[in-house]
Amino acid sequence: MLTLSVIIPVLDDAAFLSRCLNALALLEHPPHEIIVVDNGSTDDSAAIALAAGAIVVREYARGIPAAAKAGLDAATGDILARIDSDTLVPPSWAGRVVSAFADDPAVAALTGPGRFYDAGRVLATVAGVLYMSAYFRSVAPLVGQRPVFGSNYAMRRSTWEFARGDIHLDANVHDDMDLSFVLDGELAIRYDPELEVGISVRPVTSPTALAKHFWFAWITILVNWRERGPLRRWRDRRA
Repeated sequence: MLTLSVIIPVLDDAAFLSRCLNALALLEHPPHEIIVVDNGSTDDSAAIALAAGAIVVREYARGIPAAAKAGLDAATGDILARIDSDTLVPPSWAGRVVSAFADDPAVAALTGPGRFYDAGRVLATVAGVLYMSAYFRSVAPLVGQRPVFGSNYAMRRSTWEFARGDIHLDANVHDDMDLSFVLDGELAIRYDPELEVGISVRPVTSPTALAKHFWFAWITILVNWRERGPLRRWRDRRA
């Protein structure tokens, strides 16, 4: 049986992290380990993680890319799953993740969508189209396949070993999009629409947060295109 490690970067998000860990405790297929990466929190995030039985890793270089890398490097499972501190997984989530990799050796990474659990029906629907669906549809042509989504993805340990030396640790880079660029169609990312998790609507209700999100996306694209431009990427894929 493949073992599953769950990695959660956190920075001063104790209340959401507590709910996230409570949801993980209800999984029908308990993970091998839960690793919470404390990225310099001044609240009770680390204490809450320890009380829930999670492993706490400290990463003082600020930014999700560095925090996610620290957690992925520390993980010991066969499958490494990455979620956010405001992610709420359903009880069947871990079992579905492990089964996807066990059933198909060609799958290098797995991802699924998020559903906004703290928004009204209209806002959740609109945000789902303009934020969630737009992410998968707009980034796919750039990276050669559907990208992984940072609140809900998993990969084989061998996939991380392939990618870890080429990821970018700039705090202004989206780590999920960056990882998708590094995989660049060479290793298969499977998108499972049924692998859905709950996510907070926070990023789309704040104009500042939304602008920051799109600015980081543009930086991520430029950083990767600077190393290998889009024409060369598309030519290499066809070859």
